[in-house]
Amino acid sequence: MGDGIREIFPGLLFIKGLTMSRKKHNTTQIIDKLRLVERMVAEGNTVEEAVAKISVSVQTYYRWKRKFDKMGKTEAKRLKNLETENARLKKLVAELSLQNDILKEVNEGNF
Repeated sequence: MGDGIREIFPGLLFIKGLTMSRKKHNTTQIIDKLRLVERMVAEGNTVEEAVAKISVSVQTYYRWKRKFDKMGKTEAKRLKNLETENARLKKLVAELSLQNDILKEVNEGNF
């Protein structure tokens, strides 16, 4: 870790290899893990113990729960598809807007 972080958090120890690795989960994996945590909590484990067993942080668990808790797998897949399509359309709009601006400048002779 850089010395800048050590200046901000002087009491924090940085030990190589003891940080959580970042892993990208798809929506069905997230929903499966949420259900697994629910079962473990129902069996008497604490939320902290359950999320440690599925290798995510408590913060990540609650973020996932807020977003995906009431959602089924098919709804989650549909949401992901809609988000992907939305990103594609935003990119298309940006490209077309840029082309439109260029054509306006060329038409006005300001090139």
